[in-house]
Amino acid sequence: MHELKNSSEIMYIRHACRIVGELLQYLREITKEGVTTGWLDEKAEAFIKKRGATPAFKNYNGFPASICASVNDEVIHGIPGPYRLREGDILSVDVGVNKSGYIGDAAITIPVGQISAQKAQLLRVTEEALYLGIAQAVHNNHVSDISQAVQNHVEKNGFSVVRDFVGHGVGKKLHEEPPIPNYKTPGRGPRLFSGMTLAIEPMVNEKAFEVVVKKDNWTVVTKDGGCSAHFEHTILVRDGEPEILTLV
Repeated sequence: MHELKNSSEIMYIRHACRIVGELLQYLREITKEGVTTGWLDEKAEAFIKKRGATPAFKNYNGFPASICASVNDEVIHGIPGPYRLREGDILSVDVGVNKSGYIGDAAITIPVGQISAQKAQLLRVTEEALYLGIAQAVHNNHVSDISQAVQNHVEKNGFSVVRDFVGHGVGKKLHEEPPIPNYKTPGRGPRLFSGMTLAIEPMVNEKAFEVVVKKDNWTVVTKDGGCSAHFEHTILVRDGEPEILTLV
């Protein structure tokens, strides 16, 4: 059952989301050729703690790091470590922050130096699909309106939407109801109401949508080796234009 947040809860979620937005902006600035994903994770954890918050991902179901760092064909849940970024890589960074018991969650995909035209197109289309989905997150719409907007834009541009992982409600917990697929499912899905806080997150593959989980039991990669991009915002459903809480 989805939760409607009151004004006090929305204030706390907004605080957590502001930290997430500012952290992703910081990580975009320091991501460059030669740095390791483990170093980025250390910088992210220090940033979060300096703001009086805690990393929402660290130790969540055993995840060992503060951010997810997924490179090239890694879709989501990449574990930061010794990998040193190279010119032409794309790095998807997913961040969750817990501030005063409330969660903010967002992701971006960052180009490392000059990237190929195909990768640049993948990033552009994925981010555009996110905003088209967000535009549908209004009072009295349905989850399927978000899903259809994302899928239509992605497939129109020749890419594919991951089926095995979806967006979600967010608030006092990292994952709340309702699930938010990025593709059309039978029926219209749950109705959206003012006061819902949602993490909308297109995960888009360069080639086919199938994915597999690596032997570390976390890192999700494309089955065919094509690249993948991931963009996410936490938003507040309103009667009218939704509010993007993780936007800086």
